[in-house]
Amino acid sequence: MTMSTAEHSEKEEKESVAETEPLPVEDPEEEIEESKEAASPEEQLEKLRKENEENYNRYLRSVADLDNYRRRVIREKDELRQYAISGIIEELLPVIDNLVLGLTSARQQGDVKVLADGVEMVLGQFKSVLEGNGLKEINPGVGDEFDPHQQESLSHQPSNEVDAEKVVQTVRIGYSLNGRLLRPASVILSSGPSTESEDKEE
Repeated sequence: MTMSTAEHSEKEEKESVAETEPLPVEDPEEEIEESKEAASPEEQLEKLRKENEENYNRYLRSVADLDNYRRRVIREKDELRQYAISGIIEELLPVIDNLVLGLTSARQQGDVKVLADGVEMVLGQFKSVLEGNGLKEINPGVGDEFDPHQQESLSHQPSNEVDAEKVVQTVRIGYSLNGRLLRPASVILSSGPSTESEDKEE
């Protein structure tokens, strides 16, 4: 359906009027009200001062908390160092008691064998306590391979029974604690069979 010339002209006239209508202008009184609501410089300064004070107080609390934590760590470390071996000491108390009883019995009876048996019993008890806390003996036997990581060689001596560079004798037992070497075992190694000249000199 086509539009008539009159209708078309009326439509263009309405569009022209709409384009020429002025935009709405903001009320000056409203702008004045908004400016009144904006904070003054003094109020802004006071607000910043309060925020700064709050931040400073939070900083002081953080410093105090950190200082308290540091003091607590130092105290716990001192307590740990003081009482770390308390369990071992408590286990050793019966060993001391048995030593006292053994000495008392030896003085009364005067029997060397009884004294030796008592000392041997206490020694076994003492070793048991230490082994229970991770101590391990390093005591190589005759003919064992030399382990430079756990043993130290003091000297060599001829041996017809033990191959060269193997252990002939353990002079001092070594110890390790939970896998960490405390003291190497001191050993004497074989230098192999003795020569005829050495046998004659002997």
